[in-house]
Amino acid sequence: MLAGAGQVLEPPDPDGELTERAEPVGLMARALEEAARDCGGAPGRQLLERAQSLRIMVPLSWSYIDPAALVAERLGIVPAEHALTAIGGNGPQTVAAATAAEIADGKLDVALLAGAECTWTRLAARRDPARPVLSWTTQPAGTPVPRLLGTERAPVTDTELARGLDRPRNVFPLFENALRAAWGESIDDHQARLAQLWARFSEVAASNPHAWSRAAYTPDEIQTIAPGNRMIAFPYPKRMNANDRVDMGAALILCSLEAARRAGVAEENLVFPVAAADANDHWFLSHRRDLHSSPALEATTSAVLETAALGVDDVDHLDLYSCFPCAVQLAAAVLGIAVDDPGRPLTVTGGLGFAGGPGNNYVTHSLATMAGLLRGQPGSVGLVTGLGWYVTKHSAGLWSSAPGRTPFRHVSPQSQVDATEQRMPATDAEGDTTVETYTVVHDRAGEPSLGILALLDDEGRRAWGNVTDPDALCELETREGCGRPAKLHADGRVDLR
Repeated sequence: MLAGAGQVLEPPDPDGELTERAEPVGLMARALEEAARDCGGAPGRQLLERAQSLRIMVPLSWSYIDPAALVAERLGIVPAEHALTAIGGNGPQTVAAATAAEIADGKLDVALLAGAECTWTRLAARRDPARPVLSWTTQPAGTPVPRLLGTERAPVTDTELARGLDRPRNVFPLFENALRAAWGESIDDHQARLAQLWARFSEVAASNPHAWSRAAYTPDEIQTIAPGNRMIAFPYPKRMNANDRVDMGAALILCSLEAARRAGVAEENLVFPVAAADANDHWFLSHRRDLHSSPALEATTSAVLETAALGVDDVDHLDLYSCFPCAVQLAAAVLGIAVDDPGRPLTVTGGLGFAGGPGNNYVTHSLATMAGLLRGQPGSVGLVTGLGWYVTKHSAGLWSSAPGRTPFRHVSPQSQVDATEQRMPATDAEGDTTVETYTVVHDRAGEPSLGILALLDDEGRRAWGNVTDPDALCELETREGCGRPAKLHADGRVDLR
């Protein structure tokens, strides 16, 4: 069970020195200290000292060989196992579920999970004319490598990479535009609906003391292109993107019921894992059946509810992974819930755009926030989802302030997902095609610079192409591009018909 949760935030300080700000492992240690205090002080310290495993969400703002060793040193503890996750926003829920299963099986008694990013400080130092040197920790060659949790694998094919699918901001808009076309919405109506959804997320962040941004934005402020809110990749302006420029950390203390009681943790502090599920969609975008759905997301959410013998109406609190609006809409659609239910918001934190998107560690924050809500409402149930890479890796977990109806299980419906339809990639395609979905990437000046298009040939195979003509790029943002005929050239250039 979850005995303690901690969150730390180091906001910008205009009068402070960049060189005096914390590095990621420092924030991780502070978050674990907060988690220990959350356990009641002395009981939490006892659990830290008894921890057998320290599991770190891999940081992106600084490279460490074994960050767990550095965190343990700062805390003065000696866990037998050091572990580091693979890249993926699903990681915290996946690792928490796997850890809970190990504890339930008697393989572990106490384990610590932590993560942090200091991307704001890293970028501020890079842009400071004084060029301050951040003396963050480096570890010598030969430092033992920690246990890897998960599998490292390239997220895209060489062809996808060559067409610009090299970062989240270029990929997730493809799903959003595909959703709009599948739902038959106009560009203007769709954009207005997204702005309303994201405004509700910002309202939640405004009341979250651990949020990086506590400004509540209006829908107009979210969708209107203006200084500070330039278009990043159509249809997402800056305020619809995850904000990874944060300095924040979070940590969890997981342990057996016996360990919690032996340490003296108050019973009302305990949050129980009820059920969890994980699965991956067909790994590469080229192979997906379509780009407006996620069989793995549907399978994991169905499996976690079925395993817990619960329905979605039994869930009191939700935190749906929110790197971009499409991720939230995909999850709400498979759960069969409204995106605008005032009685049950889709986030407990405010989401990655407003509460903060610290690399792979956001879901540790959502779990920590969820724990506080569940404790305040005895017997309540919360659902947390995580997402890794490009709507690729999915995790779902149910948590409660009371034991579940069934014993905890961590399941995987992967075989069910693997059996779903795949498309054939058309790496050699040229000639007549149809636009399946697309995005228009803008440069830092806010000007459209590159169109990325998913195309289907006459055999239904998926190909990728690019548009660079300025007039065509502008037209794709004002006139529906999905379903349009197009000619694909051998070099990847696309002429819209």
